[in-house]
Amino acid sequence: MSADHEALVRRFFEEFCNQRRSELAEELVAADYVSHGPQAPPADGPDGLRARVSLYQEAVDGHWNVKEIFSAGDRVVARWTGTGRHNGELMGVEATGKPIAVEAISIFRIADGRISEEWTVWDALGLLQQVGAVPIAA
Repeated sequence: MSADHEALVRRFFEEFCNQRRSELAEELVAADYVSHGPQAPPADGPDGLRARVSLYQEAVDGHWNVKEIFSAGDRVVARWTGTGRHNGELMGVEATGKPIAVEAISIFRIADGRISEEWTVWDALGLLQQVGAVPIAA
């Protein structure tokens, strides 16, 4: 079961996010999917997830690189790096063209073969510093 859960999360990152296959939303996430993340726009259900991920796909030409993944019971934890180039408005900051790289950790709850909940924490401050919106402390 754990291997299946991890494969589902890998498909989420590789196919849905990186390959921009938004049509997979209903296959990968539950109809009642909920994202609990303090730093990203809320996302409920497949359409909410599509909208949130496309924001990063568009604004920073995002790429998600899974560094580590493991599971226990109905949870899958992924440590990943988001990279890209700041090509569009994000978090109130107009495009700068600067490259970005941020570290993140996501916890996914799997139910009935789909992602049903997600908790993600990522380096939002680091992203804002990289695009020049927040000064880097001396």
